[in-house]
Amino acid sequence: MTSPAGDVTQQGASQEAGGPGGLAADGAGRGAPAAGSGRTPWRAVFFALAAVAIVAGVAWALLESRFFVVRSVQVTGTHLVTGAEVRSAAAIPPGLPLIRVNSAVVAHRVEQIRQVQSARVSRNWPDGITIAVTERTPALAVPAGSGYQLVDKYGVAVESSPRRPPGLPLLQVAAGPAAGPVSGPALRGSPAVYAAAVVLHELPRYLARSVVTVQALSASEVTLKLTHGITVVWGGADRPAAKARELALLMRTHARTYNVSAPGTAVTGG
Repeated sequence: MTSPAGDVTQQGASQEAGGPGGLAADGAGRGAPAAGSGRTPWRAVFFALAAVAIVAGVAWALLESRFFVVRSVQVTGTHLVTGAEVRSAAAIPPGLPLIRVNSAVVAHRVEQIRQVQSARVSRNWPDGITIAVTERTPALAVPAGSGYQLVDKYGVAVESSPRRPPGLPLLQVAAGPAAGPVSGPALRGSPAVYAAAVVLHELPRYLARSVVTVQALSASEVTLKLTHGITVVWGGADRPAAKARELALLMRTHARTYNVSAPGTAVTGG
């Protein structure tokens, strides 16, 4: 008959020998390391070196190799200027790595061309650049010498013409104590010119076709001279729809002067 003390002794011996529930002991009496644990640090080092090599390879391909460099510059959206003018202003040297092309700087250079309102620069991998140009649109004609300067809504002279193009009204702005023709840098950035162009853009088509002259003493004092000697005091560029509706009703009276600068209190004269 086996005593309880004997069972305990046998169980302890079994655990020391590495039986069930015990730890396997090596020759020195220490626990043996898990299989393959010695290779884990080497794997981490290998993957880290591989990642560094990949990054270095990509950087070399983008910055130093001859694979991703500028070989062509395409220009779109031009009518008043040529593609050659835009490429010259952009000043992108052939062979420059595509990644080194500063799109904002190139766009700013192109926008220094007087006829260009804005430019957008994009990369066409692997070796191209596209410059999309938005040119200025003439809105008004200003007398200049024996001809006219055609200016956009910002007062920038887009081009010159020996005669006023059909459908492009003559602009008059404040010039000293009286209104008269003014040209050159004085128009650039003028709030009065901008208001005149906006008013023209917002006019109903039937009315816009009748405008011969736009007088802009200030941004809030725009007056339209129509065919047949009709004058419309428009005021500022605000509430164009309301002003157009009132003007359409008032013109049934066949007056010579209409003032719709304050919708709701419009008046006629002449």
